[in-house]
Amino acid sequence: MTDEVTVIEDAAVQRTGNTPPLPGGQPSRSTGGPERVIAFQGMPGAYSDLACRAAYPGWTTLPCPSFEAAIVAVREGRATLAMLASENSLAGRVPDIHRLLPDAGLYVVAEHFERVEHCLLAPRGATMRSIRRVHSHPVALGQILRLLRDNNYQPVIEADTAGAAEIIAARNSLEDAAVASSLAAELYGLEILRRNVEDAEHNTTRFYVVSREPEAPPAEAPDCVTTFVFRVRSVPAALYKALGGFATNGVNLTKLESYMLDGHFTATQFLCDVDGHPDQPPLARALEELRFFSREVRVLGTYPAHPYRREQAAAG
Repeated sequence: MTDEVTVIEDAAVQRTGNTPPLPGGQPSRSTGGPERVIAFQGMPGAYSDLACRAAYPGWTTLPCPSFEAAIVAVREGRATLAMLASENSLAGRVPDIHRLLPDAGLYVVAEHFERVEHCLLAPRGATMRSIRRVHSHPVALGQILRLLRDNNYQPVIEADTAGAAEIIAARNSLEDAAVASSLAAELYGLEILRRNVEDAEHNTTRFYVVSREPEAPPAEAPDCVTTFVFRVRSVPAALYKALGGFATNGVNLTKLESYMLDGHFTATQFLCDVDGHPDQPPLARALEELRFFSREVRVLGTYPAHPYRREQAAAG
């Protein structure tokens, strides 16, 4: 995987301050050491790097070449957490996460929403008029069409946004720029010629935060989200019957994805997010009914809903 289906990926400036509680309301782990390391997929300065720094100020971020590598870093104890991009408001779901997450051997302990703010980066001395070519990941280039059109810039495809920034810094040409994060500008010594060059203002990526151990909030905690996977039995109307318990118990499904298992068209698994805690009666009853009509149900984690959900609900 390239750094972006994060375009999903990129980061802003390292924030300072006290380390926040860990997911599930647990106190922060001791300062220093691997307890304060969070892995992500991509190069330093990627949007996932920014998401890590925004969610866990003061933690060390660990860049990994793939989602699999970030997962392994947590399993092997080189990182306490991993930040995994799951979906983007423009680009849709992130490929492979639905496949990797159920078999990662890890637990979802938090979610994070990160606004993607593309910046036009160039070496010192470059101007909007001197630029001829703009380098970035193809998904990012597809999100800055207005900038390219209005300035007659030639798009140049690179493997990822942070990598594009690194290339531009090394090239040091006044005619070449990169579209990446403000963090990439800081890390690679580039000037920000213009901020927020993306065409859509609602470009936001959602991330799962995973850990070796579950850290579910107490059953009485408000605004919880539960992530689980299930496989329905091969009988008529099985999915309709399996999901009926959520409707009758007033449980809101916020995500439902289907995908083939092992390349078989007849073997389908579903990844689902719902509002609620498995120990609360409505969701407990809904999951009980789901299990009756399913071959397998596995809860991957229960965690506090990110404030972004309330903000979106309030905005209508």
